[in-house]
Amino acid sequence: FYFSYGFLLLLLHILRAVIALEEKIIVSKLGDNATLSCIYRGSQLHLKNLRVYWQIADDQEECSVVHALISGQDNESEQCIHFKNRTQLFWDRLESGDFSLLLLNVSQSDERRYKCVVLQKTEYTKVIHQAEVVLSLAASYSQPILSGPMTNSDSTGEEVTFSCRSGNGYPEPNVYWINKTDNSHLNSSDLKITSHADGTYSVFSTLKVKATSNMEIECSIENKILRENLSANYTQQKQSNGSSTENHKNLGKHGRGAQAAGIVSVIILIGLLAVLICWLWRRRSSKLVSY
Repeated sequence: FYFSYGFLLLLLHILRAVIALEEKIIVSKLGDNATLSCIYRGSQLHLKNLRVYWQIADDQEECSVVHALISGQDNESEQCIHFKNRTQLFWDRLESGDFSLLLLNVSQSDERRYKCVVLQKTEYTKVIHQAEVVLSLAASYSQPILSGPMTNSDSTGEEVTFSCRSGNGYPEPNVYWINKTDNSHLNSSDLKITSHADGTYSVFSTLKVKATSNMEIECSIENKILRENLSANYTQQKQSNGSSTENHKNLGKHGRGAQAAGIVSVIILIGLLAVLICWLWRRRSSKLVSY
């Protein structure tokens, strides 16, 4: 019985430790403002007795102070230069235990693990709350543009090339080529990912396959963090010489028909002008006779 009771206490202690180490992941888009959550569920607090530190959790950083609140006032004396004028606490929520931090205009260098530490001073100073937040950044990729060959009826079996491009995304994407006729995955022939000054990426991928009579190809761009999957599809457009000749014939027929209609219209117009001239001449002649 004592062994079981001791084992249960040990298990409860381990579970508490696991819960204490649990971290929250916040996903924000590049350039947006991110709220790092830190909420204490204990009793009513007095700001003058509190010290609140937001810091980078990595101990190897030369400067780790993101934001500091001491005795109810912001303290910028030890704040890292990178975070100057970019952090805010929610003053109307502090006394209720909400010590969340607003981080403005986030960039790739803000993609870190953060730690919130709340200390209370009564008879002695003690830690009353801790929280860790991981900030992950992302940006949506543009709708992919898929380009493929114009094939004819004689191209079956020949090697054809497809290309797929997208941009303005973060982090680096996964690119998939899919044969939609049987939903099988195809290996890209080339994949190029380019980074830009604003931190985003663009991607360009090519696919070389043997042409078939009913090609249906899909290019898919996956952003894992945002759980976005954008795709573009290609369906073969057949173009045969027979159909082209037939179209040419039809165009020739329409052209000759329009030409004949134009000639008839001109003839009718000339006839009407002749009738009008004759009528005016006769009227003038009748007036001369009356005089």
